[in-house]
Amino acid sequence: MNRLNSILVPPTLTIRNALKQMDSSGGKILFVVDEATRLLGVVTDGNIRRWMLKGGKLSAAIKKAMHPEPVMLNDGYRPEEAKEKMLSKAIECIPVVDTAGKVVSVVWWTDLFKGTAQKKGTIALPVVLMAGGEGTRLAPFTKILPKPLMPIGDKPVIELIINRFYDYGCTDFYLSVNYKSNIIKAYFEDFKHPYDIRYVREDKPLGTAGSLNLLRNRFKKTFFVSNCDILIEADFEDIVQFHKSSGNKITLVGSMKHYTIPYGVCTVGVSGQLNKIDEKPEYDFLVNTGMYVLEPEVLKLIPGDKMFHMTDLIASCRAKGWKVGVYPISEKSWLDMGQWEDLKETLKRFGV
Repeated sequence: MNRLNSILVPPTLTIRNALKQMDSSGGKILFVVDEATRLLGVVTDGNIRRWMLKGGKLSAAIKKAMHPEPVMLNDGYRPEEAKEKMLSKAIECIPVVDTAGKVVSVVWWTDLFKGTAQKKGTIALPVVLMAGGEGTRLAPFTKILPKPLMPIGDKPVIELIINRFYDYGCTDFYLSVNYKSNIIKAYFEDFKHPYDIRYVREDKPLGTAGSLNLLRNRFKKTFFVSNCDILIEADFEDIVQFHKSSGNKITLVGSMKHYTIPYGVCTVGVSGQLNKIDEKPEYDFLVNTGMYVLEPEVLKLIPGDKMFHMTDLIASCRAKGWKVGVYPISEKSWLDMGQWEDLKETLKRFGV
């Protein structure tokens, strides 16, 4: 019942708080109900993403973004009926309603297909991992161990990142290396893995995009680029579909970040006169996570043997009139391990 209550929300709940509710419940779905728990609609992270991409505000009520005709089961349903709906609609959770339309329970994929996770899509695209940085923000540990090998539980972060992509059928990995590259190579040479790893060696630091010039003639299809200190918990197949359907040359994955200023913020006018005070104002931002989907033609815009960042590449694409898009994910769908406070939070999430 506690899990059910965690995914039932009123129609007046703000979209911002709905995202927080999704993160805390551990799912990507909420059911909108009235005061009598009668089902009004369903909202997924995809519904919220589409709302945001249309310019909708996070302060709006969730009823504005919900789908008003959810798939449902009647109380007393047959398991075969639930399985058929889940398989045909590719959904992980279905509400069960009584004759009055009240939600009495929910059925999860794992309830019906015990021991079997919902099948992920297969995208099988190349992946470039930027693993050449010195990780100065994690010093002094990175004086000895390169940042990609920082342990999260019993695996280094780079292996966790690779496993995320491998779950979607990606088996072709390129590691852009520089700092302590021999240690990274030695780690992967020490065990058998079901994917291929090739190394792209920077003779000098080339920035967050410069080393991609070394792969200019390697790719003939869409590929991923990811920093080596992040974990993204999202549907990679959906990210690629969004990228292609939008006609983007680059799609960056953006995480929603919510900040509250813990003070009264003053707006000052002419001659230092106070116009107003906003008490503890709240702000929402989409921040760059460091994961991208790129088309191979953008590599032609990267100069050789020169410091060149991903922001420079994005600017060059936009200057040519090419489309650069943003795929939004929730705040807790992005795990950043680039500095100590973030790394400690990630370790906590992994129960370490």
